[in-house]
Amino acid sequence: MCENKNIYIGLMSGTSADGIDAAAVEISGDSVHPQCKLLAFENLPYSPNVRSKIFELFDTKNATADKISYMNFLLGRLYGEAANTLIDRHGIDRGRIAAIGSHGQTIYHEPVSDVPNTLQIGEGSVIARLTGIKCVTDFRTADIAAGGNGAPLVPFTEYALFADSEKSIILQNIGGIANSTVLKAGCKPEEVFAFDNGPGNMIIDCLMSMYFGKAMDIGGEIAFGGTVNEALLNDLLNEPYYKEAPPKTTGREMFGTEYCKGIYAKAHGIKAEDVIATVTALTARVIADSYRDFIEPRCKADELIVGGGGSYNPCLIKFLTDDMAKHGVKVYTQEQKGQNSDAKEAVAFALLAYYTLAGLPSNLPSATGAKHPAILGKISL
Repeated sequence: MCENKNIYIGLMSGTSADGIDAAAVEISGDSVHPQCKLLAFENLPYSPNVRSKIFELFDTKNATADKISYMNFLLGRLYGEAANTLIDRHGIDRGRIAAIGSHGQTIYHEPVSDVPNTLQIGEGSVIARLTGIKCVTDFRTADIAAGGNGAPLVPFTEYALFADSEKSIILQNIGGIANSTVLKAGCKPEEVFAFDNGPGNMIIDCLMSMYFGKAMDIGGEIAFGGTVNEALLNDLLNEPYYKEAPPKTTGREMFGTEYCKGIYAKAHGIKAEDVIATVTALTARVIADSYRDFIEPRCKADELIVGGGGSYNPCLIKFLTDDMAKHGVKVYTQEQKGQNSDAKEAVAFALLAYYTLAGLPSNLPSATGAKHPAILGKISL
């Protein structure tokens, strides 16, 4: 790779499907100890119409081939436009951009099957054509082909950027799904472990829509106004997934609309504000319990650093801080550590694109369950 081409664009659209995160990252150093400097970041929300069309595809009864094909190309166009917007607004020199790394929009993920599979859409050829920049997409499939779950992938970049020789750190993402990456002090790559705890914002957002017609609980306002219903919380904690040992991954297939309809039915007679408080407490408790069950026996953590949209919900952070304090673990947000919660995953896919172009593996078998390291992604020119 040419030295002057050291800027990578990362694009991310997560399980909440609320928009596109776009980050421009300058990468220096070497592949063992890369240095990433965030040059620019934009969050570009989907229109209500586009978001509605994406959510249609989460229901397998609606996800017909014509709709999937249409959205694959439409999202490719929107991702390409997002990259161009980022570049133009921030005056980034296109001559220095090596590649775009786009996660795409996951519409189906079934790694535990007789034929493990996953599907992310957002056509890379369209992104490359619109931007004039080579594009790396479809990162998860190579890990599944190698016997892994195709997720989580971000732990590889978290190890590269955050590993510490003296402190044991949990990097806790709370997007639609919550996932932990465990970096024991001085650990080697093969000693990193990571897994999906369970729902992050997904259930909160879904029930906010059902009860209040809103996309999310902004600032945790509704949850703060309610009281946790301990009986409902304990019932929800009986979900078998929470007791499954890592490596494991989950998504909307398990904790999506149908699951939330079940909670809505169970919560009959409970105040709406109390239900939102309870499922907010659920997310925090699931993270804390997974620390107790799966992390603490292997690694006593010094701190847990929260990123993702959930880090902006102060009620969720309060519940998590209180729950983790019982285990002697301090909780911080990415912002409190001088980082950017919103940009974290977009930065990760910029870095993953860097590894793909270098012809280097960028999965962590200890996190995904893959049988061997794999070079991830497909390149569109």
